[in-house]
Order: sequence, then C-alpha cells, then structure tokens
Amino acid sequence: MTKLFEPYQLQTISLKNRIVMAPMCMYSAQDDGLVTPFHHVHYATRAAGQVGLIVVEATSVAPEGRISNKDLGIWDDTHIAGLTQLVDGMKAYGAKTAIQLAHAGRKATVEGEIFAPSAIAYSDAYKTPTEMTIEDIEYVIEAFKQAAIRASKAGFDALEIHGAHGYLISEFLSPATNKRTDAYGGSQENRYRLLRLVIDAIRSVWDGPLLVRVSAEDYAEAGTTMEDFIVFSRWMRSQSVDLVDVSTGGVVQARINVFPGYQVPHAERIKQGAEMPTGAVGLITTAIQAEEILQNNRADLIFLGRVLLREPYWPLRAAKELGEEVTPPVQYIRGW
Repeated sequence: MTKLFEPYQLQTISLKNRIVMAPMCMYSAQDDGLVTPFHHVHYATRAAGQVGLIVVEATSVAPEGRISNKDLGIWDDTHIAGLTQLVDGMKAYGAKTAIQLAHAGRKATVEGEIFAPSAIAYSDAYKTPTEMTIEDIEYVIEAFKQAAIRASKAGFDALEIHGAHGYLISEFLSPATNKRTDAYGGSQENRYRLLRLVIDAIRSVWDGPLLVRVSAEDYAEAGTTMEDFIVFSRWMRSQSVDLVDVSTGGVVQARINVFPGYQVPHAERIKQGAEMPTGAVGLITTAIQAEEILQNNRADLIFLGRVLLREPYWPLRAAKELGEEVTPPVQYIRGW
C-alpha cells in the first residue's frame, strides 16, 4: 500500500488515509459567526471526495478576534447547533473532523478595538492594536478553553490551535511583533507562554487529538527561526500536542519565494529535530509529490489547500494515479 492511502492513527482516532484538508478561511459566515448553507456544501463535498481529515477554517474564539465579520465563530453557545450539523455532514462520508480555533490579533478587521501583544500595526492598511493587559491575556486563554468545550459539544474529532500566519498566538511567538518586557515577551520561554497556557487550558477540558499550526519562518531578520520552532515543538510535545501543522509566513510583510513544496523542509526539520509528528503543506498538488514526502519520512500527514478548492475529489484521482483501490460514494461509483 502507498503511504498516502495508509491509515494513520492520530491519538485516539484512525484516519482512513493521510490526506488532510487544510483550514482555509471562506469568509462566508453570517455577521454573527453562524454557519451558512455554503459551509454545508463546501465541507461535505470534500468528505465525499474521500479526504481523511477535514480541518474547518479559522473559527474565532472571540468576536473581536475575527479576521473579518464573515468569519465563523465559536465564542457563544448559539454557534454549536450549526457546527454540529456541519460535523454530521462530514462524518456521513467517513471523514474525521477538526476545527481550527483562532484569534486574529492585530490582523483583525472588525469594527472596534483590536488587541495584540504590542501596539504595532501590521501595515498602514490595518488599525493599530491595543497592547494587551494581563487581564486581556487571561480573557483570551479562557476564550480558547470555552471554545474547546463548544467544539466537543459539536462533535469534532480533533482540535487545531491557530498559532500561525501573524494572528494573535504567532504575534506572541515572534520577536518581530512581540516587544513586551513582562512575562510574555523577550525570551523564547516568555514568548511561548501564551501558547503554553492556551494548550494547558484546552487540555483541561479536551483529551482528544490536539494539533497546532505554526509559521516556522517569518522571512524577516527580526523574526523567529527554525531553531525557535524546534524548541517550541519540543515543548508542545511535552504538553501532549499530537501533531504540528507546519506553515510559514504571514507574521510580517515579506517577500516569499513560492514554489511546489516550498514549506515541506520546515515540516521535515521539526519532525526530525523535535521528534514530533508533522503535517506538510504548501503547493503540494500531485499524488507523486505527496507520496515522496511520506515515503522519505519528511512529514506524517499531507495538508492540501487550494488544490482541494479546484478538485474536491482529488483523493480519488490520486488513488487512481498511485494504483490504489478507493471506493467513492455509491452514487458516484459509475463515474470512476
């Protein structure tokens, strides 16, 4: 059997293959963060296409933490019913489900005050955030905890903490955006403190699979390094994080040389250096490319983004290319 279609045990859940739909913001929620019909079609279609694990888009733990007012929300119990229906639609086709819990920090574009570790705007196009007080930080930690409780009630199989792309947690991790002089800034340990406390808070109410998405490179001299993230990933492993989903960029404005598989080496270095399971992402588009990454032990799971927007049934095509027998939904068998 090819490794791409080999089952994978992610803590307590068994994935039928190693294909993961990466969380991608759809900006299609109601203004109050509620699920819309679009989400039901969007996610169930990829489940029918035989994706093994689907990670629902960045879902905000606080209304002021939304990237836009069209982000999904999980800050209130009113969100649970729609998310439950979303989970049921994906599970009907055999997919395992996860949700990415997020706070946008200084990259929030909603009305009103926004918050970040330091009062530094992302660019001239963004508002200048308010530097968070200790009380603000404690509020966010509790918000992640309550979001985990709601995700559990909605029936998700796994959770992912969004610690990447220049949103709140990655702003704390990076010295380029965190200029604090208290216990949350300066040293590696201090910059990691918010993520540490968020993981602990979630783990106090959630014992299922837990993933963290990171930006392993800021592409800036004043930013984080791979060595930082090897250390951070070791700490995550000690806190019972099950897998690091390795992306890059987005913390500061930077020129990024993008090419097929450009982020895979970061996943490989964290996997080897921290002895931590990783997910690889970043212009992975072909079955052969995905299989090479897995066969060479460069990552454990393959996270697909834009290719699944183009091809919801990409796993079925990949199976055919690799000579694997994968059964599509009975309604579609004659098409394959």
